[in-house]
Amino acid sequence: MSRSWERKVQKNTTEINKRRKKEGKRSISESSAPKVDKFKGRNYVVPVLLLLLVTLYLTVAAPWRSDFETDPTLFWVTVGCYVLLAVFYFLRRPYLSVTRDTMETRKLTGYKQLRPSDIRKISIQPGYVVIETIKGGNWVFSRLMNRFPIQRMAERLKVYADLHHVEWEEKTK
Repeated sequence: MSRSWERKVQKNTTEINKRRKKEGKRSISESSAPKVDKFKGRNYVVPVLLLLLVTLYLTVAAPWRSDFETDPTLFWVTVGCYVLLAVFYFLRRPYLSVTRDTMETRKLTGYKQLRPSDIRKISIQPGYVVIETIKGGNWVFSRLMNRFPIQRMAERLKVYADLHHVEWEEKTK
């Protein structure tokens, strides 16, 4: 099917499902819904660095030290904010989402999406997946830094590269 036809089928399916939901009936299966493979990691480096910064701040600028005059309320608010930021970064899991014709991830500046025409090469290395883009910086997913499932990602990205004729490179140590 062409993509425009798939979009029409998907639009009609969602309209019918809305109508069936109002009538109290089960929705029809959405076989045309895009299958999304989402690979999640875990960010632990930034939270550890923030907690080390809090520890340094506690030892150097503590209000109970006699050589600094700091407001104890502001001190504890600052410490609490850094701990809260560390928890936020720990719970905000990095991911790579792969659909039939797009890839999506969340960077520091927001959500980023790639189409096959934006990808120069996909490179697999032991512990790393590197997606080289035509514009902008490369997307690097690391087993060491973010605990990504590199083997499962490599299998799915190989299928994606074959489907869209993207250059594929697999490096072994």
